[in-house]
Amino acid sequence: MSEKIFERLNDASGVYFEGRLIERRRTPFQLLEVYETDELGRIFRLDGFNMTSERDEFFYHENLVHPAAAAHPHPRRALVIGGGDGGSSEELLKHSTLEVVHMAELDPDVIEISKAQFVKVHRGVFANPRLKVTVGDGLAYLRSTGVRYDIVCMDLTDPVGPSLELYSPATFALARGAMAPGGALTLHIGSPFSHPARVRATLESLRQVFARVNTYFVHIPLYGSIWGFACASDSLDPRTVSPEEIERRLAERGVGDLQYYNGEVHRAVFALPNYIRELVR
Repeated sequence: MSEKIFERLNDASGVYFEGRLIERRRTPFQLLEVYETDELGRIFRLDGFNMTSERDEFFYHENLVHPAAAAHPHPRRALVIGGGDGGSSEELLKHSTLEVVHMAELDPDVIEISKAQFVKVHRGVFANPRLKVTVGDGLAYLRSTGVRYDIVCMDLTDPVGPSLELYSPATFALARGAMAPGGALTLHIGSPFSHPARVRATLESLRQVFARVNTYFVHIPLYGSIWGFACASDSLDPRTVSPEEIERRLAERGVGDLQYYNGEVHRAVFALPNYIRELVR
């Protein structure tokens, strides 16, 4: 039986889809739900928030990963904090230069459900020998690891409730400590239209830690809004890499099957409308 799947963007607006519940599971960490919809295929929800869908996952995962990964001249190691659906790891492993992608996911049920229900998102990445999966607290891993990563990707839920700590200067400093020279942190920062205070606060926290914080924005159908991302680094600046160089690197690394990202898009996403310029300056 079909029902309306609602998600609030803020106290005044939201987005909904028609869908049928496939699975609901309460874990020690959160409520997991899977719905089947005509618009977006299967949708994965955590604690009532839409995380990913089969049809539009590339809007989010390609833009979370590739602007930083392609701008890096030779990324060899990447760390994904969260990202248990496998989508961001799958995008990273398209880069042949990457020797290992290490996923640190808190909730093993997210991985279990994703393996079973969201093959169209992860495309079998969990069987890739270059993917290492650790189940546990990503912050604890950042505190203890001696490995240094070229790309650190925070693929997390929104900064609401307990997740707010994950977007603090202290957490960003932990990520910076796990980065190799020339490395970059990439993450989503919310909607500039529906969450302007959240976007501003996250950028202020990033700027306390990193010398360079570049923002870019993409419409994501599942989220019902234009959505923000940030690439933070002490030295890497993706805006300085030309579309031609991006295309060369993608070809050289064998990066294919991209539905959104290319060299021209790489340049275009950093062009900001005036209302966003005012917000992020």
